[in-house]
Formats: sequence, C-alpha cells, structure tokens
Amino acid sequence: MMLRNGASKSIDNNPSDDICPVCKSNRYLNPSLQFLINTECYHKMCSTCVDRIFTSGPASCPVPYCGKTLRKKGFHKAFFGDLKVEREVDIRKRVGSVFNRRQDEFETLRDYNNYLDDVECLIFDLVQGTKEEKAKAEERLKAYRESNMGDIEENRRAGLEEVEMEKRREKAEKEAARQRRLAALREEEEEKLDVAKSKRDVLERLATSNEDANRITQQAQKIILKKTSARRTLAESAESNGSARGSGLTLRGLKKKEAPIVEKPYDPFGGMDFTPSRYVLQDDYDNEWLSNAKSDMRHMAGGYSLHEYYARTMFEAFSGLGVFIEDEATGRSLPAAPASIGTAAAAEASGGEVKIEHKMELDDVF
Repeated sequence: MMLRNGASKSIDNNPSDDICPVCKSNRYLNPSLQFLINTECYHKMCSTCVDRIFTSGPASCPVPYCGKTLRKKGFHKAFFGDLKVEREVDIRKRVGSVFNRRQDEFETLRDYNNYLDDVECLIFDLVQGTKEEKAKAEERLKAYRESNMGDIEENRRAGLEEVEMEKRREKAEKEAARQRRLAALREEEEEKLDVAKSKRDVLERLATSNEDANRITQQAQKIILKKTSARRTLAESAESNGSARGSGLTLRGLKKKEAPIVEKPYDPFGGMDFTPSRYVLQDDYDNEWLSNAKSDMRHMAGGYSLHEYYARTMFEAFSGLGVFIEDEATGRSLPAAPASIGTAAAAEASGGEVKIEHKMELDDVF
C-alpha cells in the first residue's frame, strides 16, 4: 500500500519530471522526448512507449498498480504542467458538454444559479470525491445525458452558432479596421500629392506672373484646405452610409429584449414614512445641556446622534396631546359585555350615555 501511494504521489505531484516511468528514458539524453497522458488515468509516458505498447490495440496501463485499459487514440500532450489541473479541466469540459443549459431557459435568476450550483457539486464529486461519490456522479451524468439528449444537442448547436457568429463579427471588425487604415493611407498619399502639386503651381505662377507672392501662397493654402475638408466629408458620409446599411440587417427568431428593472435602494423600513405630520423637526435646537455634545466630537464616538435625541424629545412632547383621561376613566367604568353592541344596548337601557373612545394616531419616528 505504501508503494502504491508513493508511486501515485511521485507521478501526480511531479508532472514536469523528465524521466519516463515506463522505460526510464531521460530528456537530458534524448532532448526530443515527448510525454503523453491518457484521460483514463492521467499517467504520463513517453511517445515511444505509447507507440510500442498501444499500436497493436488496447492494453493495460504499464504504470504499477493502475491496470486501466487504455487506447492509443486517448493519448494527448498535456497542456498544463500540473496533471491535477489538466484532469479537472477535462472533467469540466465533459460535464459542460452535457449540462449546457442557458440562463434564458430558466424562469428566474435564482433557478439558474441553483442549476449552476448543482453542476459545481457534480464536478467536485468527480474531481475530489471518493470512489462511491464518483460512481454516483457518473451515474447521474449518464442518466441526465440519456433523458435530455434533445435539449443537449439543441444547446450544442446554439453554442456553435454563437461561436460562428462571434468569429464572423470579429472578422468583420478586423476587415473594417483594415479598410479604415487603407483609407487613411490613401488620404495621406492624396494630401501629399495635392501639396506637391500646389507647390508646383505656386512656383509656376511666381515665375510667369507679376502677382504678390504672399497672395499666391495664401490662395494655394486655401485650395489645399478645401480639398482636404471635402475629402474628409466624403469619407465620413461613406462610413455613415455603410453603418446605416449594416444596421438594416434583421434576424428572425430573436427573443424580444426587455429593459432590466432598476433595483431601488435598500429601505430598511419597507417604504414607511416616519416624517412627523403634527410638528416640524428642526435640525438644531438651543439647549445648554447639549452644548458639550455639539462641540466635543468624542460624544459621537459611541453612535450618539443629536438628531435622534431631538426626534425622541419632540415625540414625547407631542404624544400626549389629544388624550383625555376623563373619557378613558368613564369608558372603563362601563359594565363589561361580550361584544361592543351589547355594551351599547345595556348602556341605553340603563339610561346612561355612551362614551366613544377616540384613538389618537401618534407619530412614531422609531
């Protein structure tokens, strides 16, 4: 058991070792030595051993204590230096080709996130799970593939179409950038030709006419500027026409896009308005007991707030208005009855007056 663990540890933890575990070939002696791995067991061996052992057909892995049946077509060169990372990447590709649902197939984002969580749990069982967990994960993967073959194939084709469209878009962008560069070069060459031609015209006019040299030079410069501006205007109009023609492309079967709902800021009070309606709460009040708290910031270190003190004081001052103790005492002295209707009827029969309690709504700012 110790030998088996030691061999596995030396192979998995040292994937970049330059010695073949089968024929003991060394890259120091053979610089062209190439190592290959198989997705069944991820044990590396040189390409010479792969050709020698697996050319005639399937055979067992020559690494001690492995014994898995391998085929030559399953060998490939490792992309990552760590074989554990290589194995996890291959497992993710295999699981992703089966569990390839899209977000628009789910009713809510939470359902899609739960689906992704289940897929990650399945991948974790295949990568880090025990032998029993790996077997259960493989059975679940196989059952899902068999029961959702149509959806899997449809999503695979949709993914290939998206990749193809992305490649076309990148190709079109590269072609448009190339055309812009060529247009800029052509414009630069034309400007150079115009400048050279204007210089020749200026020299001919200076040699053949008696006009002012400054005036001739200014006229030539104006002509060059007009040609340059006209050329740029023509290029911009052509570009805008091209973009307009490109925007006229319509695709059928696309899902109608809806503007996302802007989330409102979090409200801990659930939309309730605690603004006092019976009085106006000011930002500051003159109180000699609060002079130290206003001037010394150490009072605020523990979370003390003058605004909360003002709100509580004003609430306590106005909370007793509209409450009549006599009416409450009179209503409390009435005979008890199982219902309010019976209490009113008994009071009328006895010749007493019915007192109706008025409940006063209070402005609770907390």
